[in-house]
Amino acid sequence: MSAIDWLSDSVAVPPIAGDTGTGTGTGPQLPASALLPGAAPGAVLPAPAPLDPVAVAPLDAPGAGPDSIGILSPAVTGLPAGLWGDGRPEDVASRIRAERPEMLPALQALLQTILLAELDPPRGPNGTASGDGREVFLARVDKLLEMGALEQANALLERAPRDDSQVIRRHFDVALLLGEEQPLCEVLAASPQLSPTYQARIFCLARAGNWESAALLLGTGTVLELISEDDADLFARFLDPELFEGEPPLEIPLNPTPLTFRMYEAIGQAIPTQGLPLAFAHSDLRSNIGWKARVEAGERLARTGAVSDNQLYGLYSERRAAASGGVWDRVAAIQDLEGALRAGYRTGTAEALPALWDALAEARVEVPISRILGPELAEMALEGEAGQLAFRMALLSDEYEARAAGAAPETDADRLLVAVARGLVRGGETGDARAQAVIDGFTAAGPPPRLAALIDGNRLGEAILRAITLLSEGTSGDLDQVTDALALLRAVGLEDTARRAALEFLILDRQG
Repeated sequence: MSAIDWLSDSVAVPPIAGDTGTGTGTGPQLPASALLPGAAPGAVLPAPAPLDPVAVAPLDAPGAGPDSIGILSPAVTGLPAGLWGDGRPEDVASRIRAERPEMLPALQALLQTILLAELDPPRGPNGTASGDGREVFLARVDKLLEMGALEQANALLERAPRDDSQVIRRHFDVALLLGEEQPLCEVLAASPQLSPTYQARIFCLARAGNWESAALLLGTGTVLELISEDDADLFARFLDPELFEGEPPLEIPLNPTPLTFRMYEAIGQAIPTQGLPLAFAHSDLRSNIGWKARVEAGERLARTGAVSDNQLYGLYSERRAAASGGVWDRVAAIQDLEGALRAGYRTGTAEALPALWDALAEARVEVPISRILGPELAEMALEGEAGQLAFRMALLSDEYEARAAGAAPETDADRLLVAVARGLVRGGETGDARAQAVIDGFTAAGPPPRLAALIDGNRLGEAILRAITLLSEGTSGDLDQVTDALALLRAVGLEDTARRAALEFLILDRQG
């Protein structure tokens, strides 16, 4: 089971079931993550068909507790409030934790919609759900943190109770990584029942300019052995750097917490974010960070849908490339294509497009850029290889159905892409196994047997999560999983997601 092992010990938290975590700075080993809903703005599809009535029986009454917290209403998401139905909280949380951060963008959009949705808590078989009403909420927040979606996680945490230590612990770390810790310091100061740790108190005191009290608390905590030796050295350098002039720098920790990360930055030993959990990459998006680091951080976060398309595109377009190779090649490719496109220069656009596609594929950010450039490229009526690439980029955009309707496909592969985009796939045999998996999924009569039990048991949300997992894993070779996942998505009315995911599966190279 994946776990977030980098949470700071900002508050003293009681151990939870199955917790084996020990050591300063990590706390309990808790299982681990703004996109718009699956039906993205600008899509030409009609509203999704009603979800399977067997799976969406309304709950008698919404439950209390953080599990019901969300920032997207059912009217926005198109998901029923009773999506979790008769599922058990621990099962729902487990399925959320099982989702991996990187997957097809269409699946990322659906997953983040579910994580941010206002939904009734799972009520368990016959309404016998147990637990404290926060297990699913914490799993949702942790998955967003794992995916690097800090702002989305922060939006959920802002709506959660301020007297819950597990909530505040996550909120404090998100605030640290976003550079917005002052309000959380005030919450800790005003809520003694949260038992903030010495490290958190010292940081907040110093943050407020109360250096003498911070130094006194550091001395007390060190004498009482409530602060580890490593933390004591770090905080001492932070509070009185002049005492350590000429001293060698501290050793960089392999697995820093957000608090440790911020403290090292404060003493002038900023820790590189490459190799750290994805959430730390947000610190490299700040304007005082070098451009190359910001572009690389934007690409990392774009691969999990944690930054917007325009944000990534803006990073690429900020200035001229300073060198060549790696990220600079992508910057140059974007700007060469954009220059030709803005000038209406068809020949230059056709020459620049193959290099751009190769550069985007290397970073696995084809879809965010295609959503911006795809429709405009399709308007240029390019020919040859460039025309094929422009057509595929248009199919990866929000205008995929309209672009497919006006296309004149010449190959079997293109005909299948058009059929998928229009939802008009017909049965038949093909020599391409990946294409056959999509055809079988779109022509299936109903939900696949392996997911039918979840639907029959009024656990629609879990069935959808399981389909996301199947399709994510199936891209690496198990094509039966791709078929079953697409069949499930279509059977429950998630047509837009099914079409987008199938197009991405056929167009993108995600087998490795």
